Amino acid sequence: MPTLKALAARANAAAQELDALILMAEREAASLAKRIIIQTNSSSPQALINAQRQDPFAKSGKYALGWVYFCLVVLLIATIMHLYFYWIDKIRTALYKEAMEVEHSSSPQSDYEMASLATNSTAAKLFPRDSSPLEKPKAQSSISSVGPLNNALAGIRWCFYRPIPRLRWRKHEITFPSIGVTLIVFSALAFVTLYSFVPQPLYRASIAYGSPPLAIRAGMIAVAMTPWIIALSMKANLVSMVTGIGHERLNVLHRWGGYICLFLSLVHTIPFYVHPVWDQGGWAVFQKYFTGKGPIYGTGIASLVPLLWLCIASLPILRKWMYELFVALHVPVAIVYVAMLFWHCHNYLTSWHYLFATVGIWLLSLFARLFKLNWTHPFRMSWLIGDEAAVTILPENALKITIPTQVRWCPGQYVYLRMPGVSIFENHPFTVTSLCSEDFPSEYGEGYRDMILVFRPFGGFTRKVLKAAVAKGPYKTYRAFLDGPYGGMKRQMESFDTVVLIAGGSGVTALVSQLLDLVKRMRDGKAITKTVHVLWAIKRLEAVDWFKEELRICREYAPPDSVRCHFFVTAAKRHGASVSLSQKDNVISDMLHDKLNNFAQGIASKRSSALIREDAAGDPERERELRRENEDRITALPKQEDIRPPEPAHARDSSMGHTRQRPSLTLSMKGVSRPSLEGNFEFGFPETPTMIEKSLVRFAFGVSAVGKKEGWLTEYGRPDLPYMLRSLSRDFGKRTCVYVCGPPGMREDVAKTVARLQQEVWEDDYKDEIFLHTENYAL
Repeated sequence: MPTLKALAARANAAAQELDALILMAEREAASLAKRIIIQTNSSSPQALINAQRQDPFAKSGKYALGWVYFCLVVLLIATIMHLYFYWIDKIRTALYKEAMEVEHSSSPQSDYEMASLATNSTAAKLFPRDSSPLEKPKAQSSISSVGPLNNALAGIRWCFYRPIPRLRWRKHEITFPSIGVTLIVFSALAFVTLYSFVPQPLYRASIAYGSPPLAIRAGMIAVAMTPWIIALSMKANLVSMVTGIGHERLNVLHRWGGYICLFLSLVHTIPFYVHPVWDQGGWAVFQKYFTGKGPIYGTGIASLVPLLWLCIASLPILRKWMYELFVALHVPVAIVYVAMLFWHCHNYLTSWHYLFATVGIWLLSLFARLFKLNWTHPFRMSWLIGDEAAVTILPENALKITIPTQVRWCPGQYVYLRMPGVSIFENHPFTVTSLCSEDFPSEYGEGYRDMILVFRPFGGFTRKVLKAAVAKGPYKTYRAFLDGPYGGMKRQMESFDTVVLIAGGSGVTALVSQLLDLVKRMRDGKAITKTVHVLWAIKRLEAVDWFKEELRICREYAPPDSVRCHFFVTAAKRHGASVSLSQKDNVISDMLHDKLNNFAQGIASKRSSALIREDAAGDPERERELRRENEDRITALPKQEDIRPPEPAHARDSSMGHTRQRPSLTLSMKGVSRPSLEGNFEFGFPETPTMIEKSLVRFAFGVSAVGKKEGWLTEYGRPDLPYMLRSLSRDFGKRTCVYVCGPPGMREDVAKTVARLQQEVWEDDYKDEIFLHTENYAL
C-alpha cells in the first residue's frame, strides 16, 4: 500500500509538471505563431539560419509603411497645388476689390455728373484722379505672374489635359481615365510591384523555414492599402478636404486602388500554392504552431472572395448591367471583407493597426456625413422627415424638382436625392441649378432657399419620378431626403478675366448656378471677369424654356456686353416631345410609397401646428389667422410672387455718361408657376428654320458665332468647338477659365483644344493661365 501511494503521488506530481510544460509550450507556440519565427540553434540548418537573416518576417512591417509614404507624397503634392491656386485666386480677387474701392472712393457722386453734355467721361475730365490715367490698378499678386512657373504649369496642362482615345469594339466602348489618373495608377502599380519582387529572397529554401517573403511583402502592402481605399470611397473624407478634389473624382482612384489591392492579394496567395506545403515539412510546421481544425488557407480565402466580388462587380460593363444590385451590395460586402481581414491577419506585425485605421476612417467619415444630411439636424423642421418637394414637367419631358430647404450650397455643387414617395431605397445625384443667396429667399419661410434640380428622365429612378408626376398631377408634394452638397469647382471663377461656359443638352444644369453667381458678382464689383461666353448645344428650341427666366436675368442685368450666349440647335425639325410611359402600374408599391410619404407629411403638419400654437401664445384669433395662412392653397408649394432684392434705384451705365433707370432683379424659383415675362423675350430665335438653315444642319457656325459682338445668337447645326475656342482665344484675358459639362465626345474635343491652347501661355507674355474644368454629364 505505501508503495502504491508513493507511485500515485509521483504520478500526480509528474502530471502536474507535464501540464505546466504543456502550458508553457502552448504559450511559446502561440508566441511563435504570432511572430512566425522559428527558433534556431547551433544544430539548425544553414538555410533556416539564412531565412532568419535575409528579409526576416519581424521586419516586414516596413513594406506597409513604404506604401504609406508613397501615398503621403502624392497627397502632399495635390495639397500644395490646391493651396497655391486657392491663394492666388483669393489674392487676385481681394486686390481687385481693393482697387475698385479706391477707384470709387476718389470718384465724385453721380449728382455731379453732367448728363446734358454729350460726353462719356465728364467725371474723369472735370474730376481727374490723383494717379496717372495710364496706370492700371494691381489685380493680382506678383507670385501668380511668375513667367517660368506659369510656363511650367502650362506644360503640365499641355500633357495632362489631353484625353486618352477611347477604344471601340462592336457596340462596346472602353473609356480610359485621364492621363493624370493614369500616371498615378501606373506609378502606384510600379511601386508595389517593384517593392514586392525586387527585394530578395522571394521564397525560402523550404516552406518549413517560414512563409514566402514575396507573399508577406505583398500581403502587408495590400493591408496598408485598405484605409486609403476606404478613405477615397467616402463622400465626406479628409482627402477631399485637403486637396479640394471631390469624392466623385476620387472614386476612380478608389476603383483602381481596389484592383491593385486584388493584384497584391493574388501575389500574396499564389506563393503558398507554388511553394510545396505538403512536402518539405511544411504541414508538420503548420500542425506544430497552428492548432486550428480549419483548412490551411481558410481565413485567406474568406477575405479574398469578397474582394474578388467587389472588383469584378465594379467593372464598367457589369456595373452598368446590374447597377442597383451593385449599389445595394457594395457596402455590405466591403464590411465583410474588412471583417475577414481582421480574422485572417490575426494581428501579425502591424496589420491590425491599418485595419483599425480603416474602421476609424470609416466611422469618422460617416459622422461627418451626418452634417451633410437635411434630416439629421434636430432643430430643423426637416428632422427625420426631410423637406417638402414639388415636381414640375418641363418641355422635352424634363423634370424640375423644387425643394425649399435650409441646406446651403455653392454654385456647381450637387446633392443626392431620395424620395420615399417615389422609391424607398434609390438615392441618386443631381446638380443644383439654383443660386443659394440672400438675394433669392424662399417664400416657404425664413432661412429657406429654393433648391432647384432639373434633369431629363432616362430610366430607373428618374423614370419613376416622371411616372409619379404624370399620375399624381402637379399639386402633389413629396418628402425629399438630401445628402450633400458635394463637388463643385474649387477654383474661384470670379478670379478669371475671361470665362467660357460650354454645355451639351442637360449638361447646362451644371452651368446655370455658376452663371448666375458670376453675373451677380460682376454687378457687385466683386469679380475680375470682364467677358463670359456661353455655348449651349441643344436638340430642340423647347429645351431653352428650362432656364428661360435665368437666361433673361443674365441678359438684362449683366454688365453691358459682358455675357454672350450662343445656342446651337442640332435638330432641324421642331416639335414637342410627347410623354410615353409604357410601364405597368405596381399598385402595391405605389400604396406603400404613398403611405410612407403621407406619414412623413403628417408629422410635418403636426410640427407646423405646434409652432402655430406656440406663436399664437394663447390668442385664439391669432391662432385662427395663422392656421388660415398655413392652409393648402391648391399649389404644391407657397404661391409664387416676385422676389425683389434691394438695389439702388439708379444704376450707372459704364459705357455712357448718364444715369438710367434699371428694372429690379427678378428670379423665378418655384416649380409650379412662373410669372409672365415683360416684353417678348425670344433670345433671337426664329419662329421656324428656313430652308437654308435646314441645309446647314451638318455644319458649324463658328465664324458667325464669334463675330457677333452683341452676344445672343442662335444657329442651327453642331458647334465646331475647337474652331470656336481657337477664335475666342484671341480675346482671352490674362487668366481664362473654360468650364464644360456635356457628353464624352464634347468633353474630349474641348480638352484637346484647351491643351493645345497652352502654347499661347508660352508665346504670349500677357497670358498667364488657361484653366480647364470638366463636369461629368451624368450629374
